[in-house]
Amino acid sequence: MTTAFWCVLIAAFMPVALALTSKIGDKSFTNRSPRAWYETLSGYRQRAAWAQANSHEIFPVFAAAVIISHIAGGAEQSLMDLYAMTFIVSRIAFAGFYLADQHLARSLAWTVGVLCIIGLFVSAV
Repeated sequence: MTTAFWCVLIAAFMPVALALTSKIGDKSFTNRSPRAWYETLSGYRQRAAWAQANSHEIFPVFAAAVIISHIAGGAEQSLMDLYAMTFIVSRIAFAGFYLADQHLARSLAWTVGVLCIIGLFVSAV
């Protein structure tokens, strides 16, 4: 199992961590209607929910990039691992900046993550 594949596993569970961030300690949460509950959020809890949604959206593209890069075999494993680890670090930073309401830094972290995905695809050529 490569480091890049482990990064896919980490990325898969990042939305769960963000969902927990939005829910823990909020007594109004109900599992009977979680989507309706999400609409009532504000502050860092709302931003955690938004970051969770973004993490769900970016995950398939990242996972595909890692798998395709591996299958194509055009890149050195160390380069694929570097891109994947940098993606994970950028997503952790993205979530932190989102929670802290630092929109410009958040956008920069998001951009770094997208560049890592592009790097994975390009390196497979």
